[in-house]
Formats: sequence, structure tokens, C-alpha cells
Amino acid sequence: MSAVHGANPLRDAADRRLPRIAGPSGLVIFGVTGDLSRKKLMPAVYDLANRGLLPPGFSLIGFARREWADEDFAQEVYEAVKQHARTPFREEVWQQLIQGMRFVQGDFDDDTAFEQLKATIEELDKAQGTGGNFAFYLSVPPKFFELVVQQLKKHGLADQKDGSWRRAVIEKPFGHDLVSAKELNEVVHEVFPPDAVFRIDHYLGKETVQNILALRFANTLFEPIWNRSYVDHVQITMAEDIGIGGRAGYYDGIGAARDVIQNHLLQLLALTAMEEPASFDADALAAEKTKVLGAVKLPKDLGKSTVRGQYAAGWQGGAKAVGYLQEDGIDPQSKTDTYAAVKLEIDNRRWAGVPFYLRTGKRLGRRVTEIAVVFQRAPHSPFDHTATEELGRNAIVIRVQPDEGVTVRFGSKVPGTQMEIRDVSMDFAYGESFTESSPEAYERLILDVLLGDSNLFPRVEEVELSWKILDPIEQFWDTHGKPAQYQSGTWGPVEADEMLARDGRSWRRP
Repeated sequence: MSAVHGANPLRDAADRRLPRIAGPSGLVIFGVTGDLSRKKLMPAVYDLANRGLLPPGFSLIGFARREWADEDFAQEVYEAVKQHARTPFREEVWQQLIQGMRFVQGDFDDDTAFEQLKATIEELDKAQGTGGNFAFYLSVPPKFFELVVQQLKKHGLADQKDGSWRRAVIEKPFGHDLVSAKELNEVVHEVFPPDAVFRIDHYLGKETVQNILALRFANTLFEPIWNRSYVDHVQITMAEDIGIGGRAGYYDGIGAARDVIQNHLLQLLALTAMEEPASFDADALAAEKTKVLGAVKLPKDLGKSTVRGQYAAGWQGGAKAVGYLQEDGIDPQSKTDTYAAVKLEIDNRRWAGVPFYLRTGKRLGRRVTEIAVVFQRAPHSPFDHTATEELGRNAIVIRVQPDEGVTVRFGSKVPGTQMEIRDVSMDFAYGESFTESSPEAYERLILDVLLGDSNLFPRVEEVELSWKILDPIEQFWDTHGKPAQYQSGTWGPVEADEMLARDGRSWRRP
């Protein structure tokens, strides 16, 4: 490769110490005044620069309605970085970054603003050497996706000329059902080719989620038992201890299942259940995940195998919490779910007959995301019943957040003259085993967009298959009763406990 392509002729491709660094490029953030941008995107850009992973002339353009000058925008980024960045603040990094910061004011339907954006990009190409390479990050409500994408097309901003690239980054939700997801995909792909569209599911940027693949396929310890012969069931949980906050406008009408199960939890299911890919490139990974999602089977009786709930008033963290229907901006008749639990099966040779229980909810006992692979009991026990009453099932628990790591739970003899067996745990924690702290998910994902690496981004087929799984459940809920109520600070409605009890199982207490 020639130096023109940004390759270092002295670098050995086998040297893992040197991370991949983005070539000449810039990032345009639409909706730059929002929470996501302030708390995640701007700090991630700074952290990448601080780690030396951005090119020297990297440019950041903000687009929003505020009447800001470039200096006001730079000040806003500065404050976001000071407050939320993961790495220490360094003045020299900031001074270099600020050279490429610009702000464009306007509405999404404002042609003049888009012409100004075009002129700003051209100016930065000359001043910063961005080479015409820009990613457009749509940090905007879903209803504006189509408008922004059409504006990019209309003003020639999506055109890839002279070997340069243009990419679109879309935040979830990717539609609110299968029909709207297909419509959105058509609109986006009319303007950007499929390999230039990056759908962000920030869960896939987390180190622990990527570690699922390492845990399974790099070790002979786990893979031989990762199947129906040994696994009794799998539980995938994403619990939050907060309510909807100020997101009533976004959340009401969408609910927990659309917000979390359709993307995060089904992606975790796919990574947990997929076959070993031929390689770890984007196409091979997507092919295996697509096979799993295509084999997911809904239970026949959705009334008994799915539960939706709504948080009611209660105590959380020592403070009184109001119920969902009492939150500001929520219709007192709302049937939106703040808790959802579903039982799914995977119709293939590896997993036939093994249930996968997915649950998510707001205002639950604590904030945690984990995957628990729970194994069958030993087929024959020479120990009498009294000696094993304290013994649960063996389990491998992958903790995605907050205290990332893996726990293995198994039975061990209690010291003493009696043969008594009790559950013990072996624990691996990221924070203790590695000196390096994990990068934020958005750091990894923004860098991958600039590098054009789509490994960690769901493909069209995955998004559409996920909606095919969820749509029948949502349609069933629409016509059957109301969400069950559960007290804030508890682990969800009793109906969810009953759902597992019917199968002779119970939810893990994370």
C-alpha cells in the first residue's frame, strides 16, 4: 500500500500494540445540542483524539437550530468533555481538536443551512486536509431521519467523489415495526449504499459483549457444553433502576420491548447462540447472527409466554418514586410497557428445546445487564437430598454492565465432617485483570465508522428479522388487556415469576 492511503510503510501488520488510526476524515453531528451528543459523542471524540486515534486534521461539525457561532459550539464541546470524558484533559489535544470545529445553524428543512454545511465541508477539506471523507451522525428523533437523508442527497452531500467516502450513522430505533423499518431502509439506501450505512447499537461496542465471542470460541472449556445436551435455559436481563426521566415524548407509545428487546437483547441472544463464524469479518459475523435470528420461534401461547408491566409508585434508593402513569406528559390511560419479558426458542440442532428468557424493565431493583447460561442438574447424584438442598444449578454469567466480567457458579463441599454441598462462585472482573480500562462503547463505534469497519453494526437483515420476532408479540399485547403493575424498586410483576414457575424455573436475582 502506498502512503497516499494513510498506511505507515514502517509498520508491521502483525504488531498488535499499535492500534488502527483513522485516516483523514471529519464527523458531522445533526442534533448536536441533544443529551446523547453532549454525554457520549463529544466526549468520545475527545477521548479518541487523546488516545492518538484520530488524524491530525480531524474535523467536527455541529448542526442544530441554536444561534451559535463556532466559538459557542467549541465552548459547548469543551464543557461536555470536561464533564463526561473518560481520559484526562490535555490542553495540547484540545488545541489541536478545536482547529477543526465548526457550527452550522439551521432547521432540517432549511436549504440554505445545508448549502452552508456543504461550503463548510469544502473549507475544512482545504484547511484541515479531511480529503472529502465525512460521516453524518443522525443524533435526531426518528421522525427526522428521512428528511435529513433526503437533504443530504439533494445538496450533493452524500456523493462519494474522487475516492473519498461519505457514511451515514443512524441511532435506534430503526423503525417501530417491520413495515416502518423496511420503509426507513429504502429511504436510507436510496441515498447511501448499504456498506456506507452504520446502524448504532451501542451495546455491541461494549468490551464485554465482544468478549462473548472470545469466551466461546477461543476456549475449549465452554464451547463443548454450549448446547442443548448440557444447557437447561438462558436468561438475558437488562434492568434499569431509573424511570423514564424527561423522555415521556419519546418513550410513551414505544415501550420497553421496542426500546430494548428488539435491538439490544436480540443481538445478545444472537451472539450467545450463534455458530462459530468462518472468520471475524463483518460478513461472516452477520451471516451467523442472521441464521440464529431466522431460527427464533415464538411460543404458541403468547398469553402464557410473554409478560408486560408498568411501574407503579414505590421506594427506590431510599426515595419515593412515582408510578409511570403519574409521570409528567404520560396519558393516564397509557398501555405502554416499562417492563417486558418474553420466552423464545431457537429452532435449530444446537438449541432445540432450550428456552431463552429475555427481560427488561425500568425502575427495577438495580442497574444491571447480564447473560446467564444455566446448566442442567447432574443426571445422577450419589449425594442424598439433605446434602444438596443448598445447591442450585451450575451457571456461567456474563456481566455486560456495570461491573463487567464473568462469574462461574458451581457446587462445592462445605468444610466439615458432613458431605454437604453448596453453591460457590469463581469471578473474573475486567477492572482487576487488566490494567487498561475499557474504552466507552461510543469511542469504539465512532472509530469503526471512520475506519469503515462494520463488524459491530447490525445489518438490514438482522434489524428486519428482529422486528419479525417482536411484531406478533406487540400485536397480541395491543388487543389483550393492560400491562401488569409492579412496585418501583422490585424485580417486576408477579406474572413474570409465574411465567417461569410454570416451566419449573425461576429468575436469577442479579
